[in-house]
Amino acid sequence: MIQVEQLTKIYGANTAIDHLDFTVAKGEIVGFLGVNGAGKSTTMRILAGALGATSGRALLGGVDVFEKPKAVKRLLGYLPEFPPLYTDMTVRGFLRFTARIKGAQNPIEATERVISRVALDSVAHRLIDHLSKGYRQRVGIAQALVHDPRILILDEPTSGLDPAQRVEIRNLVRELASGDVTIILSTHVLSEIEAICKRVIIIDRGRIVAQDTLAGLFGAGTSIRVKVARPSDDLATRIAGIPGVLKVEVSDGGDLVVGAERDVREAVARATVDAGLLELTGNRALEDVFLALTGGGTR
Repeated sequence: MIQVEQLTKIYGANTAIDHLDFTVAKGEIVGFLGVNGAGKSTTMRILAGALGATSGRALLGGVDVFEKPKAVKRLLGYLPEFPPLYTDMTVRGFLRFTARIKGAQNPIEATERVISRVALDSVAHRLIDHLSKGYRQRVGIAQALVHDPRILILDEPTSGLDPAQRVEIRNLVRELASGDVTIILSTHVLSEIEAICKRVIIIDRGRIVAQDTLAGLFGAGTSIRVKVARPSDDLATRIAGIPGVLKVEVSDGGDLVVGAERDVREAVARATVDAGLLELTGNRALEDVFLALTGGGTR
């Protein structure tokens, strides 16, 4: 659905992105990661037709972004990091305007549908200028969705949202992908990538330094630390018998450290709840991999 070949953008002496190659399949959610200034937003702006490239090629839905930008924009919903909102319009008025210019078949119906979908009903009559940052972000998401696009490019979609709203948007993204919408998602909240995406692309200094499934990035193993109120040798034996568990060790503080070949947190939680499960923590694999590949974010 998305195909990028040797995509390059140069500003004077600065190369913002350097010969990027990647693909995103139909219905896939791919996390697009990098430190500030790595080239993420530049890449997404080019894919959205908001910025030209110095060289290379980008196809969305088989359509060349540079040769037929208007056709691409009909396929695409784009949420930039700072959503472009007309703050002197009401939420409903702005979304109807957006639906019309994006070619929605019935702008009024499309507007009411997306207002409900993104939970904007209570503020639909209000001026955008009077909304909180969280609600403005929802309006930004709504304008990206109003014409039912086949491809979504989302740059920090949960910025400014509270924890409950983050979960709502996360579930919405999953729902969209299950309906064959293809999604590129960029965020600095790595736990959201782990919760939503199965594959990630990591960019650093304008170059792709990794693109793989989460399992591939993490490697073959994962680790879990378990704290219980009533530890015992029998409990350790029980956990060791869970399929996928490779070893169980007891730390100096009495916590159980479980090594496994895959994510077994749910099974371990079931096995330890009777022993008074107090805490179960997975490793921070994505964060560790990200920092290792990007030099810890230092320049």
